[in-house]
Parts: sequence; structure tokens; C-alpha cells
Amino acid sequence: MSAPAGGTILSFPGARPSQVGFAREELMRILDLYGRMVAAGQWRDYAMNFERDAASFAAFRRAAERPQARLEKRPALRNKQGMWTLFGEHGQVLKRGHDLAGVLAPLERRLVKAIDD
Repeated sequence: MSAPAGGTILSFPGARPSQVGFAREELMRILDLYGRMVAAGQWRDYAMNFERDAASFAAFRRAAERPQARLEKRPALRNKQGMWTLFGEHGQVLKRGHDLAGVLAPLERRLVKAIDD
């Protein structure tokens, strides 16, 4: 049996997906910010992690360090504090919310400041 023409994988009704991922639009927005941070000399490497409950994107200044920023998507928190969380370098929560653009705002401000300096 072949996959559907659109390449979409369908699960059984009521079944939970085996892992959380990023939608194409979300990933495009995250990678756009990552590319601009690389161009500004702020970041040099990234890592993505996809688990059963959460997906995360971590950006590094150098590959051997801990991430300078980590963005996490937890769909289980969608109806509570929002499924998006931005963590700082030391694990502190910088921003939580329902909207990806709002959660990325502190990094956007950091980018503008880096370009102005």
C-alpha cells in the first residue's frame, strides 16, 4: 500500500501521534530567525529534538556550549499557559504564550540590538 499523494501520515482515530513536531510555517519562522541570528554573528549551530510530549529547537553560540536559547512546543499546555515556551541560556523561562511570534519577540529584540551595535 502506498502513502497518500500529499505525503500526510494519518493515525487511527483517537490515537495520539508518536511524537510532537513543528508545522511547516512554525519551522520556517524559527529557521528564518536562526538565519538572521547567524548573519549577525550571534548563533552558529542548532539542534532539534522531537519527543512524545514536546518538540524543541535549541540555538548555540558554539556547538560545545549549552544552548543560548531553547524554544519548546508542548501541545498539552495549549489550553493553559500556551504551548510555546522560550528558555534562556541558564534554563530560565523568558516567555510563554499561545502565539509563536509573541514568544520569539525577545529574540527579535536581541537581534535588532546586535545589528545596531
